[in-house]
Amino acid sequence: MEPVPPLKLPQLFTIGYDHWDFADFVDCLRDHGVTALADVRSHPYSRRFPQFCQGSLQETLPLAGLAYGFLGQQLGARSPDPACYDGGKAQYSRIAATDPFAQGLARLQQGLQRHTIVLMCAEQDPITCHRAILICRSLRHWPIAIHHILKDGSLESQSALETRLLHLHAPPAAAQLSLFDPPQPSGSREECLERAYACQGDRIAYRVST
Repeated sequence: MEPVPPLKLPQLFTIGYDHWDFADFVDCLRDHGVTALADVRSHPYSRRFPQFCQGSLQETLPLAGLAYGFLGQQLGARSPDPACYDGGKAQYSRIAATDPFAQGLARLQQGLQRHTIVLMCAEQDPITCHRAILICRSLRHWPIAIHHILKDGSLESQSALETRLLHLHAPPAAAQLSLFDPPQPSGSREECLERAYACQGDRIAYRVST
């Protein structure tokens, strides 16, 4: 009996457009086999980079053979729901529990059946963007492969990003009250990751201007 070839997982990419030349941006997406871009900005406009405004992307991406879809109303970091805020700061856990967010994930799941998708926001480093800390956190147990395209065009997996996240928010190595206290368990990797995601989400979350 011939061995069954392993199933190829759907590929999901993310990218931040900040400081990308548009032609290089498109070439990079093509190099990674991307066929559709999902815009996950709550407000799909940029004064500094007008080539990445929604209207411009809707015109130029199809000419480059890439589909464009706007998911910012469902998967954006600036929810219009007041219940998703505490003291004027967005709460990622509350956004992730909303019906629009679930609808956005469902649209993404459907799209992955037909396309290789890239989630686009602004920030260069995915660890400072909701695309990794909010959206991909919700996707990390899906049967998909998640890759973040970095500013030099190289890839970072969600797993590698999580290792960075743990190092960023790791508890102090000697957090004991006394030299004679027994070591305190820090929890499983998954428990540490949940805390790290929460800490990073609180650090980068959108705050309403007053």
